[in-house]
Amino acid sequence: MPWCLYNSMASNKEVKNSETINIALDETKLTVKKTTDEAVKEIPRFTKAVNEYQQETVQATKDIADSFLDSQKEVIHSMQSLWVPYIENVQNSYLSYWVSPQRVTENYARAVSNITDSAIVATRLANNVLFATMDDWKNSIQHARDNAKEFSRLNANVANTFENAARDNLRDFSTRVVQTHSGRQ
Repeated sequence: MPWCLYNSMASNKEVKNSETINIALDETKLTVKKTTDEAVKEIPRFTKAVNEYQQETVQATKDIADSFLDSQKEVIHSMQSLWVPYIENVQNSYLSYWVSPQRVTENYARAVSNITDSAIVATRLANNVLFATMDDWKNSIQHARDNAKEFSRLNANVANTFENAARDNLRDFSTRVVQTHSGRQ
């Protein structure tokens, strides 16, 4: 009879422990939900920040290109007004086959245009890298989520296996104790 009383007390204690654990885990789940809900509320702010970053980057690139092109336009006009008459005079006098100042100016303008285009493409590439990195991060998070689920499932299976083995051992032990006590009487 004392053995049955012990089993009953152990069973009650096990139920209370299980309830306490379940309450603690449920509270943790609620805390995680609250934290993730707060993070979800922050998404529009982060999205806005990324959007503003991109708009600011594009606008800065445009401003840089405009400033550069305006300064180059002034450089070209200054050079033309200073050197074109002199070079044309020399060219007409001695070297009629020499490169025309107009041609040099056009080549320089093309070079400036290429530099500007390169700056715009570099900005576009930087944005593409940013988005690729964000996609990679998203994939990493998904893999982490999947792995965590798998580890949790594995952990639960291992715990169930230990529980079943312990019950089997306890049942075998209880059977031996009962047989030993009944054999003595």
